Amino acid sequence: MREGSHNEQLRYALRSWVANLPHRRVWVVGFRPWWAVGVGHIPTDQRLTPAYVNTTTAMRAACEHPEVSDPFLWANDDFFVMRPQEAPFPVFHRGPVREVFAQYGTRSSAYVAAMRETHAFLVGLGHEEPTSFELHVPLPVRKDGMLHALDVGEGHDVHKRTVYGAVNGVTGIQMRDVKIARRGPQFDAASAFLSTMPDSFHNGAVGRHIRGAFPDPCPYEGRRTR
Repeated sequence: MREGSHNEQLRYALRSWVANLPHRRVWVVGFRPWWAVGVGHIPTDQRLTPAYVNTTTAMRAACEHPEVSDPFLWANDDFFVMRPQEAPFPVFHRGPVREVFAQYGTRSSAYVAAMRETHAFLVGLGHEEPTSFELHVPLPVRKDGMLHALDVGEGHDVHKRTVYGAVNGVTGIQMRDVKIARRGPQFDAASAFLSTMPDSFHNGAVGRHIRGAFPDPCPYEGRRTR
């Protein structure tokens, strides 16, 4: 998690997990906001560049920590669980990588470039039709499998979820991604999962929907004391 003093997306993600996601303990890897209490914390250097080195370091730290469960659910601080889930949590995927990056057409971004590199990298390893696991929903992770994926992809700007799935033969249920980047009301309010960008969370209809769904503080929220 990046450094910052508040992180309201994490606050509401935690509320949604308490309400809808069975779990024993939450671990925050990276920077922990002052108000996040009752969570495990694994600090990592947030100044590492490029960005994939930072996230790889965080994932390795989680996998190597003896108190983190095995398996565990990997979730970003902007993953909101909007409907009750049952344990064990299922694996979801996005479909073949080549079909996913075809949806982006000629658009150019670091994310699309990494997706293309991931596809070429996995095809080079013999995975002719790799599946994309780049969804903005929690992903069940086995420690040994993820550490193997990190070792395989070391030095490459590749999507870790997808490499993890390919090298470990992971299968699952296909679904559309739930990331909402726009401010307008064009999103599925009945979706079991949602994810936001900072702008869509703070200024968009999806953010208002999420905040309205979880108005009450959860046990992971503390208050400053004088």
